[in-house]
Amino acid sequence: MTQPASPSAPVRAPAPGASLNPLLAAVAPSPVVEARRWIAGRVFAPERPLLNLSQAAPADPPPPELRAAIAEALDQPRAHVYGPVLGLPELREAVAERWSEDYAARISADEVAIAAGCNQAFCAAMATLAGPGDAAILPTPWYFNHRMWLEMSGVRVLPLPCGPDMLPDPEAAARLLEAEPRVRAIVLVTPNNPTGAECPPELVARFFDVARARGAALVLDETYRDFRAAEGPAHGLFARPDWREGLIHLYSFSKVFRLTGHRVGAMIAAPERLREAEKFLDTVAICPPAIGQIAALEGLRRLRAWTRGERAATLARRAALEEAAPRLAPGWQVLSAGAYFAWLRHPFAESSADLARRMVEEAAVLMLPGTMFHPEGDPAGRATLRMAFANADEDGVREALARLGRMGPPREGG
Repeated sequence: MTQPASPSAPVRAPAPGASLNPLLAAVAPSPVVEARRWIAGRVFAPERPLLNLSQAAPADPPPPELRAAIAEALDQPRAHVYGPVLGLPELREAVAERWSEDYAARISADEVAIAAGCNQAFCAAMATLAGPGDAAILPTPWYFNHRMWLEMSGVRVLPLPCGPDMLPDPEAAARLLEAEPRVRAIVLVTPNNPTGAECPPELVARFFDVARARGAALVLDETYRDFRAAEGPAHGLFARPDWREGLIHLYSFSKVFRLTGHRVGAMIAAPERLREAEKFLDTVAICPPAIGQIAALEGLRRLRAWTRGERAATLARRAALEEAAPRLAPGWQVLSAGAYFAWLRHPFAESSADLARRMVEEAAVLMLPGTMFHPEGDPAGRATLRMAFANADEDGVREALARLGRMGPPREGG
């Protein structure tokens, strides 16, 4: 049995006589799409505008250098035709060079694939690893699109609850692997979506060892690596001679270069695995969008200092959150924070699924409830909320916490 997420609208039955893939029908709607419905058509008072902290995506356009590169790309014939399935060679080479530097390792261009976003890279990676009836381990709270894709594919999702520090336990993962012989992968996201927690290098290494010992892969999603609080390499796996036997690294250019609409992600894995992923990528997209790749390449070449500034701004938002957290109303708690996210515990008896809707009405704050990041019925989901503060400045973060603190329990009969 898969583990459907809780939240939202019931699955609609197909029209009479029409067929519907039961795996797809069993998957709950996207939480971000669902949350947009809560504010559709609403007008908020000018003195208390909506604070939309629901989606982990920058709203500002790319910096001027990238907009100029995009404009110039429009005159290049290669921007308008099919390109290589695994991405532009010069972008693959640039990723290999930068990642080799950042991880103190040697990565080659034939170990890099470019995809139409990190979500597509994840789907391609899992397509090389698992099929119907196989299983994958996802720490909870999980990134909901990972869970959605696995369930659509008939891959069983095995939840791995995080501890009080919001980090998963590799020993608990080892026990799941021993009990479930068809586990093909452990999936880690660090810094994490939804909690912001960063896995220290030694924890990442331990998960890799646990997976390798049992013939599984470690799928390591580092979409938010540019916003880590810790200095130095995020892990040492690429420096290990056996990394190609069990590591698949995923990345997104969307966040750091503000290219969300251009869909550019990356996967680093053994060349043999990328040849298998190529079949998937060719089938679903043929090739990643050329204009986004040209922009990502320009970003890698020219925006290192700008990237450091984006990291500093993100860390300043986190610092504002942590500074304001002690002044939250009793019962509220920031459980973890990092990159684009904070993971909050609320003090009310109601489920976070109900509270999140009430927050729109009473506080003009939109966040996603913890129920969207946990298996259905998990009490941890009922008590938590995700704050995605990518589009809030420091004052916006403080204002969001202040508004939450002024909320009371639900009214009787409300």
